[in-house]
Amino acid sequence: MLKIKLLPKGQTHQRTYRVVVSECRSKSNGKYIADLGFYTPQTKTISIDQTLLTTWVKNGAQLTEGVDKLINPDKYPRKKKVAKKA
Repeated sequence: MLKIKLLPKGQTHQRTYRVVVSECRSKSNGKYIADLGFYTPQTKTISIDQTLLTTWVKNGAQLTEGVDKLINPDKYPRKKKVAKKA
C-alpha cells in the first residue's frame, strides 16, 4: 500500500520535511517513489504540487495524518488547554 508521508531532512533542530510517496512499510527516512514538495516548520512554508498529489490519491495512495493536517488544517481543530483548579 502506498502512503503520502513526511520525510525528515536536515539537522536535529533545523528540520525540513519532504512530502513523498512511499511504501507504507518503508522507514520514515527510507526509499521513496515520488517527491511531491516540502514543508519547513520554522517558517511555516508549505509547497506541494497539487496535480501530482491528486494523481497519486486517485491511484490509491493514502495520506498520513501529518500530511493531512498540513493540507486540511480545518479538519483538525486545535485543542484548548484547560486550567487546573487548585
